[in-house]
Amino acid sequence: MTYCVGMVLDKGLVLMSDTRTNSGVDNISTFRKLFHWSVPGERMIAVMTAGNLATTQAVISQLEERTKAPSERDNALLKGPTMFQVVTEIGRLLRNTIEAAQSINGDSGKGRFTATMIVAGQIAGMEPRLFMIYPEGNFIEASWDTPFFQIGETKYGRPILLRGYDRAMSFEDAVKLLMVSFDSTLKANLSVGLPLDLLVIGKDAFAAIHENRVTAEDPYFDAISSGWGNALRSAFHSLPSYSFAARD
Repeated sequence: MTYCVGMVLDKGLVLMSDTRTNSGVDNISTFRKLFHWSVPGERMIAVMTAGNLATTQAVISQLEERTKAPSERDNALLKGPTMFQVVTEIGRLLRNTIEAAQSINGDSGKGRFTATMIVAGQIAGMEPRLFMIYPEGNFIEASWDTPFFQIGETKYGRPILLRGYDRAMSFEDAVKLLMVSFDSTLKANLSVGLPLDLLVIGKDAFAAIHENRVTAEDPYFDAISSGWGNALRSAFHSLPSYSFAARD
């Protein structure tokens, strides 16, 4: 499993993903799930992946190949005129990759090769945009009513985001909020694990203004993890005590 979050702010976009893939408790590996491409001064596009690793790697490999040998017809990442068209093409690649794998494997392949993706980015002259692509290739776009998307193991970190998100928050506070969300998920589910990949895309920067890999030795993440645990215990003990006598 995995956990990825993409978030829209007034200032731009913030993305974070874990790197764990596993096929049981004794077969755990680390693979990057956050990828990005840019044309300086013109566009910045990032993709996060969750689901069958062979499927997501096949899609990312096709996108990479198109950036190395671009053509007018195929290179949506670097030449698509809008983010909508970029996401449409990535969705088509995802759907076709899943269908090809399932056709080869027949009935045994149904449901095994699915994947979901988050696509974020900005093209010059337009606003930053965030999308979530489903295995069928269709997608939805974030709005100020739904300003972040999660894929993978979403349930443990979602309450943190719902309570802490503010569209006007700084990039630094957004990163802190994401780290709390990921720490809560790491504590609850062994299928999500360090290191974490972080990418911050500033509005109209068309480049990563901050990029980092957060490892188990990262002092800031350690401080967030221990501080959040202590804060939760303190908040719990500050709440009014339940009284049996008052209800007799």
